[in-house]
Amino acid sequence: MKITEVQIIPIKANNGLIAFGSVLLDNSLFLGSIGIHKKLDGSGYRITYPTKKIGDKDINIFHPINKETSKFIEDEIIKKVSKLFA
Repeated sequence: MKITEVQIIPIKANNGLIAFGSVLLDNSLFLGSIGIHKKLDGSGYRITYPTKKIGDKDINIFHPINKETSKFIEDEIIKKVSKLFA
């Protein structure tokens, strides 16, 4: 699996949320609406995947299944965010 594109859209900061990101995997799969937040201790960034509220439950739209994939996507997004907000 290869990330072929990363896009970051900055927003007006809201409770730590500073941007939305998207990734394109293998020029075949677009994953968007990934929340980018400043960590509470100010030591960097974290990401969250989109959910949809159905009744009183939050249902995941998509998310990585394993730690390796999660870290791979997070590292690429944070690398781009760090350059953008440097």
